[in-house]
Amino acid sequence: MSQELPDGYEVSTDPARLDAALIHQWLSLDSYWARGVTRDKVDASLAGSLNFGVYDSVSGAQLAYARVVTDRATFAWLCDVYVAPAARGKGIGTGLVAAVRDHLAPYELRRVMLATADAHAVYAKVGFEPVAEPAKWMILGRQ
Repeated sequence: MSQELPDGYEVSTDPARLDAALIHQWLSLDSYWARGVTRDKVDASLAGSLNFGVYDSVSGAQLAYARVVTDRATFAWLCDVYVAPAARGKGIGTGLVAAVRDHLAPYELRRVMLATADAHAVYAKVGFEPVAEPAKWMILGRQ
């Protein structure tokens, strides 16, 4: 189940390539799940996560972002998946999520979780499925 980024784009886990100011802008102003998040919170989340950026191969501009919180042994949480509005509809989101899946595969994690309000089809293309028994799952914190 391979899904590649379209030509002209590349994915990287190099933290030096991340545009933290841009990621903060995307999350704090445009996302439904992190609207209003502070720059300090974004910086802390970047520092404590495995980060993925998608970049224009020519200009190097960052066009998408995803982060994973994981112990690299049993569990991972995929979150903050964001594609810039001008880059949407080109398969970048699907390619990014596939790259995350493929990067995590060698860890043989028991599960990789995520939550989405509107992108179920993107995640399904790379193998994600609804939780079989949602009544088993609980949350502490804001919903």
